[in-house]
Amino acid sequence: MKKIISSGVAAVALLAAAPAFAADLPQPYPTKAPAAVIAEPVFTWTGFYLGANAGYAWANGEGAADTLGLNPDGFIGGGQIGFNYQFDNNVVLGAEADFQGGDLKDTSIYGYESKLDYFGTVRARLGYAMGNVLPYVTGGLAWGHNEVKDTLLGLSSSNTAVGWTAGGGLEYALTNNWTVKAEYLYMDLGEDYYNSIGDKSGLTANIVRAGVNYKF
Repeated sequence: MKKIISSGVAAVALLAAAPAFAADLPQPYPTKAPAAVIAEPVFTWTGFYLGANAGYAWANGEGAADTLGLNPDGFIGGGQIGFNYQFDNNVVLGAEADFQGGDLKDTSIYGYESKLDYFGTVRARLGYAMGNVLPYVTGGLAWGHNEVKDTLLGLSSSNTAVGWTAGGGLEYALTNNWTVKAEYLYMDLGEDYYNSIGDKSGLTANIVRAGVNYKF
């Protein structure tokens, strides 16, 4: 009987000491909740943009200019403004207007001179977005100020010619706001009558340029 009582007392004492013993054991570090992952914003081509460009253009004379051997060429520079909208299927539709200054000039051996000193375009753009890369085609209205001179007689006349343009390009987004592009355009300004030569003259031009845009 004494052994049973002694065993019972020992068991009770052991149970009473268990919490204190457990408190002395090293405790595991609390588990931290995983850090929240902030998703990067998906780039979109939608928005207005404003930019600048520079390049080179070479033209072929049409009508009298072709007969006289006038094929002006030269460097160009200017700016553009436009808007793009990117659809859910990654098709990008936009519109762009640009203004170019330059000195596309040529003088024939007969003493005639042709000069296109500024021009511009208003175009639609259609592209397909591949992330930050946008290949596109473009086309629309073109206009330009063309002057034809008879340098021997001192006669000069000019016209603001209106025609069309078409081409394509590739644009790349460096950041959410800055993009760069390379572009080719073919421009046809038709033919107009020039008093200085008493005939119709015109030109077509090939334009290559690089540009930078800031997207708002």
